[in-house]
Amino acid sequence: MAIKKVAVIGHFGFGETLLNGQTIKTKILTEQLEKTFGEDEVLKLDTKGGISALVRLPFDVFGTLKNSQNIIILPAENGLRVISPLLIVLNVLFKRKLHYAVVGGWLPDFIADKKWLIWCLKKFGGIYVETDIMKQKLENLGLCNITVMPNCKHLDILNENDLTITENAPYKLCTFSRVMKEKGMEEAVNAVKTINQKYGKTIYTLDIFGQVDTSQTEWFKNLESTFPEYINYGGMVDYDKSVETLKIYFALLFPTYYEGEGLAGTVIDSFSAGVPVIASDWRYNTEVVEDGVTGKIFETKNVDKLCEILDEIYTSPQEWNSMKSNCLKQAEKYLPENATKVLISSLK
Repeated sequence: MAIKKVAVIGHFGFGETLLNGQTIKTKILTEQLEKTFGEDEVLKLDTKGGISALVRLPFDVFGTLKNSQNIIILPAENGLRVISPLLIVLNVLFKRKLHYAVVGGWLPDFIADKKWLIWCLKKFGGIYVETDIMKQKLENLGLCNITVMPNCKHLDILNENDLTITENAPYKLCTFSRVMKEKGMEEAVNAVKTINQKYGKTIYTLDIFGQVDTSQTEWFKNLESTFPEYINYGGMVDYDKSVETLKIYFALLFPTYYEGEGLAGTVIDSFSAGVPVIASDWRYNTEVVEDGVTGKIFETKNVDKLCEILDEIYTSPQEWNSMKSNCLKQAEKYLPENATKVLISSLK
């Protein structure tokens, strides 16, 4: 077997429809590598599979190292514990270039008290994180092989002439992420209810899109039972249909307090559709959503502050609509061909 240019070890979920951030980023990065080097030059190792995958992992990693010049990993917490030391040990035989594309924003906190894992990560040729804040945190832990590579999505950015401008109520709001408590779904629902009750009419509607977290189906069922007619669950949307779905909306709500949040793909989706974002000041949101330019930032979990923003927008929608073209310009930064340049250039 000829040596391939690159191998990707990540959560592909072959044969299943998975819309979590880890799977989406793994597939998008792999697609860009295939466009750059050709499909025959990219090996794919799927880490999904539980115990059975864990048992065969040493053999799979050995074969991957043997047959690839470069290795890129995209593990979650448990995967990082297993895959990184395994790669370091086996790579003594092969001397391949190792790369780690980080999914989300959890890594700095996760490794802070794990000196053995920091030692492993120092052996990688490059660790690619989604934000400057993450880079600084990891450098403070002694890692000097950190590069910023923004999260990305292959999307057809909306033409400015096709922007949806809404000047009168009701204004259409949405959420567009995994449906779970920690993504701030209850805060979004309560804020919309509060504003509409204040004015005694439907100022805002809210559509909730996304895959319901399998561990929180009962919680969401209970929440959904409280929805008035102006709040609706819209189900899952294919990741390549996001712009088409979002372009009709006035604003996207992103009141997250999810521990693993990085540079959220939902913000990229929203910018590509020309839709400004109202986001919590959680984790790295303030680095991505520029207050007053591409959206608004409010204090995490503070429904009153979220309501203040919604009230302000209702009274002066012109300012909000003027941000839509800014979002389109910002979206260019997150196209795969732009965002992944820094990693791909290290593979040539």
